[in-house]
Amino acid sequence: MKRLSLMVALALAMALSAAAQAKSRNVTDPDIPRELPASGPVSVQWTDPAEFSELRYSGNRWEAQRGNWVVDLAKYIQTQAAKRLDAGQQLQVTITDISRAGTYLPVAGPRVHNDVRIVKDLYPPRMTLNFRLSDANGNVLSEGERKLRDSSFLMNASINDTDPLRYEKRMLDDWMRNEFGAKDS
Repeated sequence: MKRLSLMVALALAMALSAAAQAKSRNVTDPDIPRELPASGPVSVQWTDPAEFSELRYSGNRWEAQRGNWVVDLAKYIQTQAAKRLDAGQQLQVTITDISRAGTYLPVAGPRVHNDVRIVKDLYPPRMTLNFRLSDANGNVLSEGERKLRDSSFLMNASINDTDPLRYEKRMLDDWMRNEFGAKDS
């Protein structure tokens, strides 16, 4: 019995040690590739997130860069756009700027926390991207730069949706529906 307790304690200590040593991920991490692995008809890449409006104009750059939200949005584009393309079509997307819905307001003083994202209609989600859609023969069907913005992002808010990227994803859904047609079921 003592041996089992000792093994459990040792395993727990090792797990806690590994968690403590794990590096916190952020979108500016130089080890994160700037594109998704090639998979299917949609390729997505992005420019340096340190230059995105989300970070440059944030009241709390440290909080704004936490997580892996650029990769999450790129994966969302890759999976959702693939559902909208005809057989043989290829889509290349380059994300050049992101400003997520809400902001971190700069505040100062004792007992003041600025690690809470303030979501108001004053701070809509915005994204700039370049894309090229081509057919199976490589002929360009459409291409260009799109500056996406959803000024009414709070009008369609759902109390049950807890995805931290819900506003940005809905904006991307609107763009893909307008650009590539209705989603296949």
